[in-house]
Parts: sequence; C-alpha cells; structure tokens
Amino acid sequence: MPSPIMIDARGISKSYQRGVPVLDDVTVSLRRGEMVALIGASGSGKSTLIRTIAGLTPIDGGSNGKGKGGTIEMMGEAIQRNGRLSTNRALRARIGVIFQQFNLVPRLSLLTNVCFGLLGRLPIVRGTLGQFNDDDKRVAMQALARVGIAEHALKRANELSGGQQQRAAIARSLVQGAELLIADEPIASLDPASSRRVMDLLADMNRRDGLTVFVSLHQVEYALKYCPRTIALKAGKVAYDGPSSALTPAFLNQLYGAESEELFLSPFEQPSHDAAKNGAGELPAALAAVQRAIEIERLTA
Repeated sequence: MPSPIMIDARGISKSYQRGVPVLDDVTVSLRRGEMVALIGASGSGKSTLIRTIAGLTPIDGGSNGKGKGGTIEMMGEAIQRNGRLSTNRALRARIGVIFQQFNLVPRLSLLTNVCFGLLGRLPIVRGTLGQFNDDDKRVAMQALARVGIAEHALKRANELSGGQQQRAAIARSLVQGAELLIADEPIASLDPASSRRVMDLLADMNRRDGLTVFVSLHQVEYALKYCPRTIALKAGKVAYDGPSSALTPAFLNQLYGAESEELFLSPFEQPSHDAAKNGAGELPAALAAVQRAIEIERLTA
C-alpha cells in the first residue's frame, strides 16, 4: 500500500556562505493529496526550501559541521541525501515545478512549450529532438483547454500576458503527469484577477486529480483561502506548521513582528470568495479544434 507521506524532509540545512545558514535543520513532511502553503517574510528561506524539495538545489552534507547530513524522500525514494541529488529520471518526472518567471521558451508556441512536459515520458532521442507526434499534441491541447487558454495554443509564449503564461506552465505540469506540484510564488508578479485564476487552477488539480500541492506564497490571504495547512518559515527555521485558520494578524505579528505587514494584501487586492472556476466547460469546444491546431503547428514548425 502506498505511503500516505508524499514528501519527508528531515534535518535539512543549506548555506550559500559559510556560517550563514539559509535553512537551519528544517524538518517538514507533506501527505498525499494535501495542499500546503509556505509563507515567510523576505529572506526567510522559502525559495531555497522549495528548490531543495524539488531536487534543484543540493542541501548541505555532513561536512557542514552538524554531523550527518539531511535527507529528502518522495514516497520512500531519496530525492537527495547528505548533499547528493538523485539522478533517477523517473523520480524527478513525478515532481512538477512552477516558478514566478514561468520558464517558457518565448519564441515557441504555447502548444510546443506544454509538450515539453512530456519529455520525462518520451524516449531520450525523441525528447532531445523535440519530436512530438499528434498524440502528444492532443494531450497538450487537452491541458491547455483545462487551464482555459486553448485558443492561444499556436501563439508564441511571449505574445501572452503573465497570467496566461503561468497557466501554460500549469498545463505543462498537467501533461507531465506529476504527482507533486511545487510552486515558488507563482502569483507574485500577477494582477489580482490572474492570481485568483492561477490559485483556482491549483486548487482544482489538488481536488480533482489528488495532486499534492506545495505552494510558496507571499500573501497570507491566499493561504487562508486555498490551503488548509500552512508552514511558516522564519530565519531558515520552521516557526509554525499547522492549520491556516490560526494565521490571524495578531498571531503573525507575534511571529514576525513588523515584518508581518508584508504578508498582507491591501484591501483592493483581497482574493475573491466567489466559487472557483475550473475551466472544465471549455474542454469540448477546444478539443473540437485539436486536429486543426495540430495541422497548423505541423506547417509552421
């Protein structure tokens, strides 16, 4: 029977400069199917924790003066241990990562960018050459339809708004078939309407697909609305790990002092409490245009 623990990170530390820890003996775990927020003031270590769990940044090994190095495991398999990153391609493909900067190839179409999410599942030669067949493109179009931007499939990524590009990054994770989605401040550069749409999509994937979501947020209101559980970092340590409902202004002021002010949105930026839209109604119409999109993409490739 699969372990209910998706991520088990124990005793992890990270320093970029000797004697200046960014993460200091952090231990966190994520259960399968959870949607968990990660908050903290600037410089608290949020992005570093995200990147270490994603297997993008090595943690410190045992030579850091703390004795035995830490471990990060996904479903019992090591993502990294004692400062060494896993080279298991299949394991890494089970983790989807979304960044604030979108990480799309600007000159390529959204359809091609989303197809890149399939690279971990394709033969190495075909993936390296970017040889995506009609079935690959149908899967990508379905994902674009789900996030509500199928009509832009053939546009270059740099022709779209930031919110649309972030939704394309989410679609890329959908086709990847990730079991864990890690998002590093995915709404930090978006307007309030686009932020709500992106968070609605992440919540829909968590609810409908059982995807485990770990999302770093700079605004506590979104943690309250979307994430039942929140982990709060302070100076590289876990300062709180529990229900998001406890994150009152008084509690955060006690935790962070004056820095707590940067964790709250201004009144006009408050997230809407309208029912979330999952974009599912856009799927049939978009799929009707799949074949045409594939033909055009083939001609313009």
